[in-house]
Amino acid sequence: YDGHCDLHVGITSSQGVVYNYDQEGVHRDSSGWEQCISIPLLQPDMWELLQQWDSLLEEFSLEEAWLPHRYEEQQHNCYSFALAFVNRLRRGRGGAALSKAQFTERFLLPHTRQASRYLSLQQQLERSDCYIVP
Repeated sequence: YDGHCDLHVGITSSQGVVYNYDQEGVHRDSSGWEQCISIPLLQPDMWELLQQWDSLLEEFSLEEAWLPHRYEEQQHNCYSFALAFVNRLRRGRGGAALSKAQFTERFLLPHTRQASRYLSLQQQLERSDCYIVP
């Protein structure tokens, strides 16, 4: 990733299936996300929510809001899908909904900054006389 294009966002089931939304509707991908950044959303004390996670995610993904014709690149997209799911869970636990800015600042930026530093280091090492062992 070079930082010059949009990222695609999804929510993972407990079995590693990534639910994601685009102009074709909701997809359930078992592969193709091997180079993603994984951001944990649940705390260790949320065991009861973890038990319901897959069924809540599946029910959510079947809602009319996520039909293909509802997709809109700037306002109703993969990010909207992920944020709406997180906010549904937060409201169900008595929490306040997060705005896009709050969600980005709290969950995404710390992890993307770390990944960016790692990728920069890797690129610098590749340009030098170092050998990177897989």
